[in-house]
Amino acid sequence: MGLKVLIVDDSRAMRSVIKKTLAAAGFAVDECYEAEHGLAALAVLDEHPVDVVLSDLHMPEMNGLELLETLKDQNRVPKCFILVTTEGRKDRLKQALGLGARGYVSKPFQPEGLRKILSLFVGEPDGKDLDDGPEGLDF
Repeated sequence: MGLKVLIVDDSRAMRSVIKKTLAAAGFAVDECYEAEHGLAALAVLDEHPVDVVLSDLHMPEMNGLELLETLKDQNRVPKCFILVTTEGRKDRLKQALGLGARGYVSKPFQPEGLRKILSLFVGEPDGKDLDDGPEGLDF
């Protein structure tokens, strides 16, 4: 059974890179939803339960910390909420972990870094969905 994933980032290009990285790493993804900020993510989560949220911290409308705070207040932080962010301040990252984030990957990231952190929470990828390209990545 594949994962249901929500990617939250104000950059369409970054959402695409994350989606391609998931596929290239061999994770079976049944559904992949996208949102450009936290408010849009809440709307997606109202309609679609997910296994994994991969979210940026810095976004307009509602940032990643505000998204986490809202989900925590509503007692619906997904089991696997991972930050994919440029944020380097340890206090902000600790705050996110305190609100329910399970970990983070710093941008720019290597595909292996995303694969490793996801593997901790959802298990190793099965490799069935690996791209046929020579490197497995086309970006």
